[in-house]
Amino acid sequence: MTKILFFDLETTGLDSEIHGIHQLGGCLEIDGAVVEEFDFRIKPNPKLFIEDSALKVSGVTHEDLLSYESEPEVYKQFIAMLSKHINKFDKFDKAFLAGWNNANFDNNFLREFFIRNNDQYFGSWFWSNPLDVMILASEYLKHERADMPNFKLVTVARELLPEIDESKAHDANYDIQMTRGIYQLITNKLYGSWKQQ
Repeated sequence: MTKILFFDLETTGLDSEIHGIHQLGGCLEIDGAVVEEFDFRIKPNPKLFIEDSALKVSGVTHEDLLSYESEPEVYKQFIAMLSKHINKFDKFDKAFLAGWNNANFDNNFLREFFIRNNDQYFGSWFWSNPLDVMILASEYLKHERADMPNFKLVTVARELLPEIDESKAHDANYDIQMTRGIYQLITNKLYGSWKQQ
C-alpha cells in the first residue's frame, strides 16, 4: 500500500527552530483514496517567537492563537490519527510526506513539532524521501517557467488547475487542496501516458 500524507503548515515565522506551527492541515491518502482529513489549529509553545508579518499572511491574530488547542494536545490527536493507519513499529509501513516546498520548509517544522513533544521517532512514521510537489511541477513546467512571474503555489495552481479561489490561499487546507490537485494532474499526465505505452 502507498500512503501519502499531504500536508501544509501555517507558521509564526520562517525559522523552524524558533518559530512554531499555528495550523496543520491536510489529508492522508492510501492507494489514492483519502482516509483522513485534518485541520488542527495550534496555540504555539510560549517559548517560540511569533512574527506579526507571518500572522498577517495567514490572516490570524495573536488573540486567535490564544483560542487554539495547545501544541501537546494537537500532537496527541495527530499521533492518534496516524496510528490508525500506520504501524510505527513496522519499518516497511510509513507514509510519504507530500506538500509544496515541504522538503525545504514544512518537513523541518513538523520534525521540530515532534521534538518539542519529546518524540524522537519522526522517521518511524514517514519515509525519509518526501514528495515535494514544487519540484515535480518544476520539471513539468520547465519550458513555461521563464514566462511565469514566480513559482509560488498560487501562481502554479493558476497555470495548471481549472479554477482556484485566490482569496482562500494561505489557509493550510485550501493550499493542500491546490497542492494535491497539482500532484494528481501531473502524475496522471506523466505516468498515465507511460502506463499506456
